Amino acid sequence: MSETLIAILLVTSSAKESSLVYRWPPHPVTRVRLTRPRPVGDLVTHTDNPWRASNLTEGVSEDTLRPLLERGNSHEDEYVWRRPAATPRRRSNSHTRSHPTSRRQSPSKEYPADGSADSSSSELYSHVLGYSAEFLAGMLCPHKSMCHQKFELVVDDLAFTGHPVCVDADGTWRFKPEKPKMAPRGRGSRKGQSPQVDEKALTPEKNGEVKRSQQEQSWLETFHMVFVLDLPDPSSSQSGNLSKYFDTIYEQIAFTMTAVLYQEQILHNYVETECDLLGTLENDHIDKGKPFADFMSQALKASSIASAMKTLYEAIKDNTIARLSINEFPLELQLPPYLDELLHNDDNTALDAQEEDEFEVGGVQSWGPEMSFAWRLPSLAPWKALLRLDNEGEQGYELYLKLRGPQLASQDRELAEQLLKFLDLASITLCLADMASLLDWDLESQVYPTVRWLVHHRRAKIVDVVHPGLKTVFSLPPTLPATVATLTADFAKAFTHSSLPPFPKLLSLITTATYEQTTNHFYASVVRSKELIPIYQDVIIWMLKRDLLETLHLRIRIVATPELKEHVCVQRRLAIARKSRVFGAKGNEKDKEDQDKVKDNSPSTAAADSSPVEYWVSMSPKSARRQTRQLSQTRKRERSYSVQSRKSEKGGHDEKDGDGEDEEDEEDTTSHGEDDLSVDWDDPRASIIRDPGRATPMERQWLNAMSEGKNEYLRRRFERINQYFNGKCTDDEILYKADISRKQLREVLHHYKEYLQTSLHPS
Repeated sequence: MSETLIAILLVTSSAKESSLVYRWPPHPVTRVRLTRPRPVGDLVTHTDNPWRASNLTEGVSEDTLRPLLERGNSHEDEYVWRRPAATPRRRSNSHTRSHPTSRRQSPSKEYPADGSADSSSSELYSHVLGYSAEFLAGMLCPHKSMCHQKFELVVDDLAFTGHPVCVDADGTWRFKPEKPKMAPRGRGSRKGQSPQVDEKALTPEKNGEVKRSQQEQSWLETFHMVFVLDLPDPSSSQSGNLSKYFDTIYEQIAFTMTAVLYQEQILHNYVETECDLLGTLENDHIDKGKPFADFMSQALKASSIASAMKTLYEAIKDNTIARLSINEFPLELQLPPYLDELLHNDDNTALDAQEEDEFEVGGVQSWGPEMSFAWRLPSLAPWKALLRLDNEGEQGYELYLKLRGPQLASQDRELAEQLLKFLDLASITLCLADMASLLDWDLESQVYPTVRWLVHHRRAKIVDVVHPGLKTVFSLPPTLPATVATLTADFAKAFTHSSLPPFPKLLSLITTATYEQTTNHFYASVVRSKELIPIYQDVIIWMLKRDLLETLHLRIRIVATPELKEHVCVQRRLAIARKSRVFGAKGNEKDKEDQDKVKDNSPSTAAADSSPVEYWVSMSPKSARRQTRQLSQTRKRERSYSVQSRKSEKGGHDEKDGDGEDEEDEEDTTSHGEDDLSVDWDDPRASIIRDPGRATPMERQWLNAMSEGKNEYLRRRFERINQYFNGKCTDDEILYKADISRKQLREVLHHYKEYLQTSLHPS
């Protein structure tokens, strides 16, 4: 919204008229749009060549290009698109001001469509965005039947959104009762609670209504705080994102701001009082012929609602938090940091609603609906750490003063003390699970809500845990948030220690260490001295706050090597041969002979005399198809032999017990049968076990074979943690979920290294 926001308007209506009370900025303007591509001056003769037209300025000196650009701008009216409402128009001789009881006539004159009017002209009081204030206010103050709901209006290249509210039919401002929930059909009210009690519970407090009834009837019938947006070009915005874009602005800014104003109007007649003040001030400036700029500056000093509109506008444009005070009611408003990315179709980071939810790990489940869209937050997980952002500048100081202030009640003071303990304990070297343990807090109900509050108010951010000895592998982000020159100057101001290298040198060391195979962690590549660890901890915190570092995590996959697969295959054949002898002793010698025949003609047997390539190439297509069918039939017989053998060993002749066991055995051997058939047992190539937690029977045999000859405790540990070796879980996640130490994980990786594939990736 920082790109599209043009202005914030406050419009009201009374029984007689609608008025524009205040606006910010004083002179809102829209972005220039072209009706067709505009060539550069005399270089228009080259526009028949697409390449030359797109590279007109290459090889042209600045002195030569400047007069061409000046001559090209003389024909700007032929290329600049203008809204129909921005054409010059005449005002009526009579025009009412913002205050409903005031009237003022202004001279009839042409209003410049480009907004370049004299600052002392009275037209600046009565026109905005090419419209008269009276017409604009009437358009933005809908009928009462359309109030108390979302308002969205698109006119040419402008979009107006807000939430208009109105007075009740009797002229009293009061809270709207919630709609009663219908009880399920066939059931009465809850036990011990009558329908009259339910109806009373849904009725809001009457304090505001009683207070307003003692005053004279209000002239204010409707007020509407409108957010004016420059409607994005349809060709530059993604399909389906624009509605989500407007919904986010409405839900998190327009509706919240209106709700607070509506409350203060009911309780204290705040909005009407402010409108009277601004109307009187504006009429006084017009009567005395003062410039419009003077009125705007005086309004900021006299009216709290005017200063709040200015603060909100500037915070949105700067993509920061707007800290407002509405009639001494504190309010903080902000938009998601990456909301504007929805409007860039050519940006690789622009995501639609579905992709955004997939990007933000955990989504609604971890961060809640308010922070699950356009925030791009990492997962809120127990193995993550918290980095405080409020220990620099006045924000952190003010927070501590508020939390330690004597004005807090006893219950609030207890909560504040707990929050201070949490903030004092927070560190990039301590994960959230350990913080919960040290504070004796519940992770889900206490730690996570505190983290969400701090992140939402931008007083902290979620980061990966940094090793206390700085033995963490870092890399640089794809793009830096600022220029290297700017960051170098800021780094030099923040750190003056002689042992620290210049900022460009530090970036070079981190980049070089990322591609090293042995000592690539931060301590070995940059620090290299235990005495410098505290200093470099501050350096890492400084860089993490500015998104200058990405933590690389170890991810592990299990690989079944060709030697392992051949070993398992041999063991499988021997086991099948033993079972087939038992089965063959019962009279099925023909199947045994067929099995031996196919086994002798298998590719692995033929490979003893010649290579597999020569063996398969030497066969005709008809022979190859016949051999493939024989191998497939042999696999089916092998499964049948295995099942029948287990039946014989278990004495599976008892119908009561045998049937259940037969089904279990058959399910065990035929589960994932499609996967087993899709991967040849005799395939000599290495295979990656994609999901060890849901391994097929064949993959389970490979996993068991990896532990042959290993110590018992190593085998049990490998069986317990290999479900996380899927290339998705990070090392920190494995340590937390498996409840093991980093030393124990390294021990498993060392003894099973021939079957493991490790890699470093950002989280």
